[in-house]
Amino acid sequence: MTATLLEGKGLAQQLRASARAEIATLTEQIGRAPCLAVVQVEGDPASSRYVRSIGRLCDGAGAAFRLELLPADTSLTTLLATIDILNADPGVDGILLQLPLPPHLDAHAAVMALDYRKDIDGVHPINAGLLAQGRPAMVPNTPAGGMALLQHYGVELRGRRAAVVGRSAVVGRPMAHLLTMADATVTLCHSRTLDLGAVLRECEIVCVAVGRPGLITADMIRPGAVVVDFGTNVREDGSLVGDVDFAAVVEVAGMLTPVPGGAGPVTNAVLLGNLIAAVRGRVAGLP
Repeated sequence: MTATLLEGKGLAQQLRASARAEIATLTEQIGRAPCLAVVQVEGDPASSRYVRSIGRLCDGAGAAFRLELLPADTSLTTLLATIDILNADPGVDGILLQLPLPPHLDAHAAVMALDYRKDIDGVHPINAGLLAQGRPAMVPNTPAGGMALLQHYGVELRGRRAAVVGRSAVVGRPMAHLLTMADATVTLCHSRTLDLGAVLRECEIVCVAVGRPGLITADMIRPGAVVVDFGTNVREDGSLVGDVDFAAVVEVAGMLTPVPGGAGPVTNAVLLGNLIAAVRGRVAGLP
C-alpha cells in the first residue's frame, strides 16, 4: 500500500482566489483595503522568512500589510505599547504577534495585550475559550488549515477515532477541539503518554505537531489511517522534514501529508480567511 498524498497547494490556490474576491468586495464596502499588521521582534531568521511570506500573501490578495519591526533588545513596555497602538487603530483589522519572542520578553503578557477581535492567529485566551466551548472564534491558522485539508479530500471524521500528538496551545489543543466539534472521538497525546504506538494504532486519524523529526514511525500507524503531519523541522542541510517518518509511513497509511507541501500552504491561506472574518466582525452591517 502507498498512501494518497494530501497535498495542499491546490487547495491553497482555491482559498487564496476566494479570499481575493472577498477582499475586493470588502475594500469597496469599507473604502480601504483590509489591513493586517504584524508585530515582530528581530533576531529569528525563520520568523523573518515567515513574515515576508505573509507580506507577499497580503499583497497578492489585495490586502494591506503593515510590519512593526522592533529591535531584538526591545523592552516589554515598548512591545505592549506597540500592540496597544494597533489595537486602537481603526485602520488595522487584524494583528499577528510573531512568536516565539526573545526570552527576555513575557509572551503571555504580549498575547493578553492583544484585542481578541483582531487576534488573527487565535492565540488570545478569549478565542481559545470560545473554541473550547464550540462557539465562533478566531481559530489558529495551522489546525484550521489541517481541518480544511481533511475536508477538501473528503475524509470522514464523524464517529472516527482520532489522535492528536502534541498539546500546544496553537496547534495540538485547538486541533483536538476542532476534531471533537466534527464528531470525532479524540485522544490528546503528549510527552507523558504511555506506549504512544498502542494509542495511535487504535486510531483512523492521526495528527502530529511536536517538532521532533521522525517521531512517528510506521509501526505506530494503523494500516489505512489518515496522517496529518504539522511538523516543520529543518535539517542541517537546510531541508525541511515533518514529525513523521515519511518514507516508512507512506507505505502503511491510507492518506498522508507530505512535508513540505501538505498542511503548510493551506495554513497561510487560512490566515486570509481570519482577516476577512475580523473585518466582518468589527464593521457593523457587513454580511
